[in-house]
Amino acid sequence: MGEASAANLPIIDLLASDKVSTAATLRKACIDVGFFYIVNHGIDKELLKRLFEESERFFALPLEEKMKLKRKEVELTGYTPLYSEKLDHSLTTKGDPKESINIGPLHDSMCHENQWPSEELLPNWRPTIEEYHRKILSTGKSLLSLLALSVNLDEGYFENLGALDPAMPMLRLLHYPGDKNYHNEEVLGASAHSDYGMLTILATDGVPGLQVCREKDRQPRIWQDVLDIEGALIVNIGDMFERLTNCLFRSTLHRVLPRGTERYSVALFLDIRYDFTVECLETCCSESNPPRFPPIRVIDYLKQRFELAYGA
Repeated sequence: MGEASAANLPIIDLLASDKVSTAATLRKACIDVGFFYIVNHGIDKELLKRLFEESERFFALPLEEKMKLKRKEVELTGYTPLYSEKLDHSLTTKGDPKESINIGPLHDSMCHENQWPSEELLPNWRPTIEEYHRKILSTGKSLLSLLALSVNLDEGYFENLGALDPAMPMLRLLHYPGDKNYHNEEVLGASAHSDYGMLTILATDGVPGLQVCREKDRQPRIWQDVLDIEGALIVNIGDMFERLTNCLFRSTLHRVLPRGTERYSVALFLDIRYDFTVECLETCCSESNPPRFPPIRVIDYLKQRFELAYGA
C-alpha cells in the first residue's frame, strides 16, 4: 500500500479566549479536510488510561461472554463481532476485521437499550464508561457551539433550536486484532468510509493506522496518516454536518490500516435529536447556492446508512 505522508491537521484549543479566531480556524479546517485535533477538551489522562484498560478487559473476554451482549437487529447498541460490519460497500469481502461494543445515550431512550457486561466479570467497566460518556458528551456540545460560530450562527444555535434536547451520543469501543492474517489489500481494519452523523470525537491508544483521503473522487486515492498527538483527541465532521452546511464542510473518507499490533480506540458519534429535521443552514445557502439536499429526519437518515453497513 506504500508509505503515506502525515496529514498535518490543525489543532483547535477549546479553551482559547478568542472564540471568533478559534471559530475561523475551525471553519478553515472543516472546509479543507474535515479532520482536526482538539486540546483542552476536559478529559484527563487518568480517565483515558482507565478507559483503555477497561476496553482491553472487555475485548479479552471469551467470545461466548461478549456474544451475550450481541447487538440485536433493531438496535445499534451492544457487541458487534469480527466481520459484522462492512463500511466500504464496493468491496466483495465479507466484512471488516474489527470488533466493537456500542453504548448509547445514558438518558432514557426509546431508540436504544444499553447492554452492560457482568459486574462480576468487570466490576469497574460500567462506572468508567459512564464517566467518560458524560464528559466526552460535554466536550462534544462545546464543539458544536464553536461549529455554529464557524458558520456565522450564534454559538447557542443548536441548543436554542432544541436539537440537543436531548443529544443522541453513541459511544463505540473498538478493537482491531494485531494479526496481519486478518488483512490484505482489500481487507483493512476499517474499510474506507465517511461517518454518518454530525461529528465524531476519537480517542486512540497511540497505535497508528488511521488514514484520511482529502479528495474522495480522485483516483487513485491518496491516503495520509493521522498521527497521534499526546493529549489531543481527533475530530471529524460527519455526512450529516456536511449536509447541513450544503457541502461547505467536508465529511472526509478515512480508513484504518493494520500495523501488525493490536489497536484500541473509542469513538463518540454525536448526533442531534432523532426526530429533528436536517435541512440546509440559512448561512450556507443563497439564491445562487440553493440547498443541494431535501430535508430529512435524523432517524430516517441514520437508518438508511446503518442498513447499508450492517445489512437490512
